[in-house]
Amino acid sequence: MPAARESLLDAAAAALSARPWPDVRMVDVAAAAGVSRQTLYNEFGGKAGLGRALVRREADRYLEGVDRVLSAPVRAPERLAAVAEWTVRAARAHPLVRALLTGSWGPGLPAAGGRDPGPGELARTVRDRAAAALTPGEGPQRCELAVRLALSYVIAPGEEPGPGELIGLLSAPIRTAGAR
Repeated sequence: MPAARESLLDAAAAALSARPWPDVRMVDVAAAAGVSRQTLYNEFGGKAGLGRALVRREADRYLEGVDRVLSAPVRAPERLAAVAEWTVRAARAHPLVRALLTGSWGPGLPAAGGRDPGPGELARTVRDRAAAALTPGEGPQRCELAVRLALSYVIAPGEEPGPGELIGLLSAPIRTAGAR
């Protein structure tokens, strides 16, 4: 049933991109996926289950993208800048990713399930994955900075710094509170 599940999630995502979640009809999702409504209900239990699965899939895809940019064979500042850029791009392109990162769930989106990561948990996951991908001397503080920088552009869009500026920010010495 994995192929039917993915087809249903793809159909639900397409429907969500065309209309608000309350207006997405299960019969339309099933028809677009080429399966019966019964198959959809067997797989997800109902519309709430379909919505939770769609949110979870978006979270997983976002984290897969984080892992992909962290695996690039470049220096740490470039990888961290790439994480920041990926986060901003993913949040702009996918309303569910934006909601996961910000905790701002509009009425047109499916409700987050209790098992979906909240913004803090997702940011910590990205930070921890980045810290694990870097060599020990490259520091979790820079990972935290990259995540917070990206989230600031997601929450309050503005003119974004170019990759060179991001790399400069992430390469600069980090001052801790109380340092002069």
